[in-house]
Amino acid sequence: MRLLHTMLRVGDLDASIAFYTEVLGMQLLRRRDYPEGKFTLAFVGYGDEASNSVVELTHNWGVEKYDLGDGYGHIALEVNDVYKACDDIRARGGKITREPGPMQHGSSILAFVEDPDGYKIELLSAQRGD
Repeated sequence: MRLLHTMLRVGDLDASIAFYTEVLGMQLLRRRDYPEGKFTLAFVGYGDEASNSVVELTHNWGVEKYDLGDGYGHIALEVNDVYKACDDIRARGGKITREPGPMQHGSSILAFVEDPDGYKIELLSAQRGD
């Protein structure tokens, strides 16, 4: 078994695709409309779906916003340098919600960014302390 994808429901598909591709540097792997079901699926990731886990962006037509609830946590991305990644993301218009620095009760360097729908994405240093 392997993890295929994580699905997020998004209100503005074009804004979400732009965030994940232009701000986080993923590729749009595929996009398909399902007119009978009134939804569109877009898959983004850092590599092909055959070898990598990806993010599925689901846009239900006519829904502009979702209540994120309190059960969702975050998606985590490994980066070489959390500080540089945040600088790059900020320069591309991304919203940093937790500045880079050590984890509160550990030594791993991390930061958080937020996508257009408010989903949290954690950036973790490739050299984690714990």
